[in-house]
Parts: sequence; C-alpha cells; structure tokens
Amino acid sequence: MTIQTISTNEVCEKLKQGAVLVDIRQPDEYLRENIEAAELQPLSQLESQGLKGNAANANVVIFHCRSGRRTQQASSLLSALTSGKQAFILEGGIDAWKANNQPTRLNRSQPLEMMRQVQIAAGGLTLLGAILGWQVSPVFYGLCAFVGAGLLLAGTTGFCGMARLLAFMPWNRQ
Repeated sequence: MTIQTISTNEVCEKLKQGAVLVDIRQPDEYLRENIEAAELQPLSQLESQGLKGNAANANVVIFHCRSGRRTQQASSLLSALTSGKQAFILEGGIDAWKANNQPTRLNRSQPLEMMRQVQIAAGGLTLLGAILGWQVSPVFYGLCAFVGAGLLLAGTTGFCGMARLLAFMPWNRQ
C-alpha cells in the first residue's frame, strides 16, 4: 500500500492539528537545512528501529525528504511503520516547502551534504583532467577515467571512496 501525497498547504493545516512531520534524510542534510517542525528520523534508522519520539505516538504522521523521491520509493516501508495511523508524504519534499515560501532553518556553518561535496569534487577533477589533457598532455585524461571508474564503483557497490576521503576534511569534522 502506498501513502498519499499532500501539498505544503495541507501539511501546514495538519501540523496545526497535531500531526508530526518526520524528515527521513541523512543527518548531514538535516543539519544544513530543515523544516523547524520536523523530527529527524533517517530512513536507514526507520528500517531498523521503526518510528521513535513523537511520531511513534502520533495519530497523523507526515514524511518528507528533499524532493519527495526517497519518500515515494520508501512508501511501502513507511506505510508498514504507520499501521493504524494516518500517514502522508509531503509532495515535493523540502524543495516544495521552500518554493511555497514556507520557512526553513538554514545553517550555513554546516558543510554541504556529502553527496553534493562528492559531485563538486568529481566534477572538478574531471574538468581539470580534461583541460590538462587538452592543454598539457593526453596523460591527464587518465584522471577523468579514474574519477569515472570511482563513480561507477560507487554506483554499483554503494562504496564511495571519495565520500570516505571527504569525511576526513576539516570542514566535515564536528
């Protein structure tokens, strides 16, 4: 059974009536920006531990992620976790919330989400390899191949060496 999606305006009304908003994103995403009323309960923890906190006792639970995609993909799990409760998904996630001029807490002192850091680093290294391969020596095209192979490995195995490396950077240490 899939969970029904509802608009930002409907979420606002349900929150006024006592609904609990659950953010299923990862902690690094939540710390960077979140909806003030939302409780963080990452999808990975929901799978292993179930609903916790206010959401466990609420009659109405609304889930959200960044764009709504993760919550839609996990709708069967979320439905199972909320058996006996009314459950909804915020259509469009926090992106739609912001597009509807609803407030969020943005903490620019927190680093960008890890996947965005990986995308920036991979894109930068690939561009650098292409420019150096064109301007200096074709040997530098190997950098593009190395980054591409790393991304392929990350996508197929779930292990991202670049994310592991970036986690050691000073801006990611807390």
